[in-house]
Amino acid sequence: MPGFQHCITTMDELRTLIPPPDAPAVKKDIDRVDVHCRAFIRRSPFLVIASTGADGTCDASPKGGDPGFVRVLDDHRLAIPDYPGNRRLDSWANILTTGQLQLIFFIPGVLETLRISGRGCLTRDPEILAILDDRGRTPKLALGVDVEVAFLQCGKSLKRSALWDAQTWPAREDVPSVARALADHIALPGLTEEVASHYLAKDLEKNLWPPEE
Repeated sequence: MPGFQHCITTMDELRTLIPPPDAPAVKKDIDRVDVHCRAFIRRSPFLVIASTGADGTCDASPKGGDPGFVRVLDDHRLAIPDYPGNRRLDSWANILTTGQLQLIFFIPGVLETLRISGRGCLTRDPEILAILDDRGRTPKLALGVDVEVAFLQCGKSLKRSALWDAQTWPAREDVPSVARALADHIALPGLTEEVASHYLAKDLEKNLWPPEE
């Protein structure tokens, strides 16, 4: 497989193409979760967790729930519930080895995002798990985040992508079939697109945590 050519290898070379940022872009970093960050997190139903392992392996994992499913414990700590998923534990394995992470929070319809960097740990603290209860179900563990840096990211990327503009969304029939891709990637005997579609539907039904009767 051919590699890339004309690669930039130093910051000095990179800065010949992209000048240094304006002062507000640098000075907007804060070291805590202030009233503005709290308001953003309280309204956010979705975030992405980026982490890295000891061997340099990176992972970016989406997490979602009702707005405010991530709880602000104080000015320097967040708690994120571990809801049922695919059980690969890629992010959690990285947290166990390096603890380094970055979060990016989204609010539907809002162009700006909130970025938080810090250290993570996996906790079974019963007091924290109790406040993360989701419709009658309590998570087995939570990601605790010690906040080191927080800042609001400008909305240029979401503006360019028109992500929140429903008029730009493709017709459902034009979207690649995830079930077809899953069947091709796994390549197990008998795993057809129809079987994969049924599996995906059942997985969603099982792991969305309906209230127990």
